Amino acid sequence: FFVLIRTSQHDAEWLARFLEAVRARPEVMEAHRLAGDIDYILKVRVANARAYDAFYRALIKEVSIFNVTSTLSMEEIKNTTALPLETVSGMG
Repeated sequence: FFVLIRTSQHDAEWLARFLEAVRARPEVMEAHRLAGDIDYILKVRVANARAYDAFYRALIKEVSIFNVTSTLSMEEIKNTTALPLETVSGMG
């Protein structure tokens, strides 16, 4: 699942609670702060929709979130950690 999060709170206390909650959840594989309409995106790995619902309920219990939208990835087309070194080294 990819979880898109919008918050109406941008104070330090909320941010600390949110970061603590996200970092403590083993289901969260990646978390990114974004520019634009969506504030954060989480990549969440769970066994099924029931497990996702449990994750969602636990997260919103720990921290107030204005809007949560979840999307299910139907197929992973590419996943790599390799850096394009030729491109990077050619830049400078």
